[in-house]
Amino acid sequence: MTMTFGSPIDVIECSSSCIPDVIYSSEQPIVLKGLVSDWPVVEKALESNFSVVEYLKSLYNKKPVNAFMAQPESRGRIFYNEAVDGFNFVQSNVYLDDALDKVLEIAGQDNNPTFYIGSLEIHNHLTGFLDQNDLALKYSHARKSIWLGNESIVAPHFDFPDNIACCVIGQRQFTLFPPEQHENLYVGPLDFTPAGQPISMVNIQAPDLEKYPKFKNAMVAARTAILEPGDAIYIPSMWWHSVESLSAVNGLVNYWWRETPAHLGDPNNALIHALLSIKDLPERQRKSWQHIFNQYVFEQPDDLYDHLPDEAKAKQGKINELTARRIRAHLVNKLK
Repeated sequence: MTMTFGSPIDVIECSSSCIPDVIYSSEQPIVLKGLVSDWPVVEKALESNFSVVEYLKSLYNKKPVNAFMAQPESRGRIFYNEAVDGFNFVQSNVYLDDALDKVLEIAGQDNNPTFYIGSLEIHNHLTGFLDQNDLALKYSHARKSIWLGNESIVAPHFDFPDNIACCVIGQRQFTLFPPEQHENLYVGPLDFTPAGQPISMVNIQAPDLEKYPKFKNAMVAARTAILEPGDAIYIPSMWWHSVESLSAVNGLVNYWWRETPAHLGDPNNALIHALLSIKDLPERQRKSWQHIFNQYVFEQPDDLYDHLPDEAKAKQGKINELTARRIRAHLVNKLK
């Protein structure tokens, strides 16, 4: 089981018919106890692993899914290989019912391989699931995904969108770190990652504090929770989180949403581009660009464009979808 350290996460008792408004403004994680306990998938999971697997198979539309598979020596940790030039798992397209049958077959055995089906878009693969199991969120555009498999450990990473993660099968342990702990988490490559997001290189089950001494500061700041079937957790944007599946059969449903429109893009792309074009400049040039970024991005003054004619000034205002397309076209042309 994952090490527990830091402090527990605040808990609110609630139900899927009454999602507390606090989650839309909170800057702190919150456990939503019993949020989805009335979902049919949770009721099936509490009956037995076989019942919930049969329930999911009855909704599956036979489209192949992407599965991560790791050998027993990985101990469930989805991670890099020793040289960090590859990974300790393989990915392949499989049929979900075959994967779930395999998870059932090896449940309870020792020294098992890891099966991990992550970020599966529900509406594309489980017909009718959302008719029976869904939240009435303020943000109707939330992306809805399901994660299925056996025991696994996902390294600390962050997501740009806000997130409600609903534990529907088995137990899950969450270990969260505030965004400002980034420097203490010993982050791996930004452009070569196991699943798209940069991850901490520290094994939080057995942190090597000689190799990663600053991680002890992250341990103090950590927030932890164990979720039972029917519980959920709100994870604010940019909070680092590690997720451990503790049971032989596990399932999690995610709701991701962002408060800004999708046409504004992913800030991770801007960071990687900055690494390419700014990181290796001479110090005096980097400082100049830092000043420019502060003025245009991080600390933009209200009067930045007041010297321009009204029509030109209007074009520098809030970016809409049309403006975003124009900017992207400009960037694509420049990157050529």
